Amino acid sequence: MSYPHPIIAREGWPFLAIATTISAIVSVYSWSWAIPLWIVTLFILQFFRDPPRDIPSDVNAVVSAADGKVIVVEKAYDEYLKRDALKISVFMNVFNVHSNRSPVDGAVQQQWYFEGQFLNAAMDKASLENERNALWIKTLDGKDVTCVQIAGLIARRILCYVETKSPLTKGQRFGFIRFGSRVDIYLPLTATPKVSLGDKVSAGSTILATL
Repeated sequence: MSYPHPIIAREGWPFLAIATTISAIVSVYSWSWAIPLWIVTLFILQFFRDPPRDIPSDVNAVVSAADGKVIVVEKAYDEYLKRDALKISVFMNVFNVHSNRSPVDGAVQQQWYFEGQFLNAAMDKASLENERNALWIKTLDGKDVTCVQIAGLIARRILCYVETKSPLTKGQRFGFIRFGSRVDIYLPLTATPKVSLGDKVSAGSTILATL
């Protein structure tokens, strides 16, 4: 799915329009009352920013699907494809860009959506207990990658714009999670991680691993 309007994510347009209108109206009558509203408007503006990214050209590179901090780099069990895998998780706080981008070139083989809780997304059990949307992506050379969008303590809406058989290009915008959340990536055990715990990463541009 193409995304022709960077800078401000379209998901934020209604929120920004409403906040700006209310702030402007209140400003006519009272600046003291309007100042907190303009602060909220600025927060909404920064939350829904969606800048363009430079995508690495390395065909074997797996890029981050989300902005944020790396909180997991370990061998784990991929519940979706029933395999042992290299798991890399990125936690997004409310100040990160929340657009999600494809980690690899490939095609969606299957999609799973699970209703669930809204635990703190930084917790390990959030991977299996929170609301989540998972994509099984097969790369052009036949490798399997699982990309999981996970709702968080504040996040209440997972948006995914692709479905089974959809082609994806590395760095392509495919979804959005509102107000703090997490993305888990499961890779073949032969993958080589390129990030460590605590690293700050950017969706579409930071290389998480190589296949």
